[in-house]
Amino acid sequence: MKVLNLPNMLTITRILIIPVFVSSIIYNRYDYALYLFAVAALTDIFDGLIARIKSQKTALGTFLDPLADKFLLVTSFILFSIYGLIPTWVTITIISRDIIVTTGWVLIYLTAHTSRVEPTMLGKIAVTLQLVLICYILLHINAPSLPYLHIYLIWLTSIFTVVSGLHYIYRGLKQTGG
Repeated sequence: MKVLNLPNMLTITRILIIPVFVSSIIYNRYDYALYLFAVAALTDIFDGLIARIKSQKTALGTFLDPLADKFLLVTSFILFSIYGLIPTWVTITIISRDIIVTTGWVLIYLTAHTSRVEPTMLGKIAVTLQLVLICYILLHINAPSLPYLHIYLIWLTSIFTVVSGLHYIYRGLKQTGG
């Protein structure tokens, strides 16, 4: 199977968008940031869809896709916290969950000698809400007449992030016999 297939190229494109996205935020070009974030989100949707439909899943794609998502989300949340677009505690919550899940994966690998950690529905919902939150904030900056829903999205995203983190911990403990 070809490693440099369309799904993997879309994932790599998402990673390459990140520095341009960062620059657009730093230089207050929130319109560009919105477009770039939308393109990045679309590459996330289409890389997985194409990989499944065309049976083009690769080990590289399996590794790069969630990594690209994390790079984009963590970068976005850190920037948005620095610029006062979201509360810092939200960023701390999201990054802490990712660190806990990653540490748990490493511990499972070391103790159970398996690296199969399947994403859960709660985890997928949490990541989707994180993407929606960032996108909505960018939309609101570019179209201030939109209703102010940030606080609801912030709490919903945070709750799902924490609950999904706890669920991953539970599954990890169960997998290792803890």
